[in-house]
Amino acid sequence: MELGLSGKTAIVTGGASNIGRGIALGFAQEGAKIVIAEIDEDQGRKVVEEARDLGAEALHIRTDVTDLDSVRAMVSTTLEGFGRIHILVNNAGGTVHARPFVEKPRSEWATEIDLNYWGVINCTREVVGHMIERKGGKIINIASTSGQSGFAGYNLANYAGVKGGVIALSRALAWEFGRYNINVNVVCPGWIVPESPNDVGKTSFWKQWGYDYYTPDVLQRAMRYWPVRRLGKPEDIADSVLFLASERASFLTGQTLSVSGGLTMW
Repeated sequence: MELGLSGKTAIVTGGASNIGRGIALGFAQEGAKIVIAEIDEDQGRKVVEEARDLGAEALHIRTDVTDLDSVRAMVSTTLEGFGRIHILVNNAGGTVHARPFVEKPRSEWATEIDLNYWGVINCTREVVGHMIERKGGKIINIASTSGQSGFAGYNLANYAGVKGGVIALSRALAWEFGRYNINVNVVCPGWIVPESPNDVGKTSFWKQWGYDYYTPDVLQRAMRYWPVRRLGKPEDIADSVLFLASERASFLTGQTLSVSGGLTMW
């Protein structure tokens, strides 16, 4: 299917690790111009080279999505380099650590809310004015199946709550921005495990504690209860994001797509 993404500019926040890397390289394969808005400079530069090896124009711009000035600088640099922003993928996110609700310190709550919720607000606010002026754009927010179902049993209550907020925010923005030909949709990944430890940067929870928590035994036991009994791959998320970023999805907005092997079905 021809998606018509060649030559379009896509910003992918957190675009250098695991899901973000998969999305960025997916856009590169489609001929889009890629901006990897990533706080990890070493990993960001690495993925830029991978995108360029695929023939794409690509930039890494060091970006802290929780810092509005950093986001503003990233958007300004993107417009200087590529002239227009067609697509924003708010992918940057994560959790400090999986802990029971009653054991999680307030500092971790604040960090996760800043990263997962305020990061989406900051980037959307700085990009959408340009999209409104141009009368068009695609915004895809990466949430989580935990934001749909809660998953409190996995000690991710705060993360689940914040990602649920991203879903609700996206629906509200879809109503508000639709008149400007701007589509806002959500992709909720299931369990997406990096194909290689080299595919994540130093800020990724996979690098810090993820492999200790999600051991092979835990993953194998979990998969027994899924309709599609395999772990997700970054490409699974990328394929859905690319479709939503294309004009093939121009009549879809305010929708939440669970890409989870059937882990969630609503």
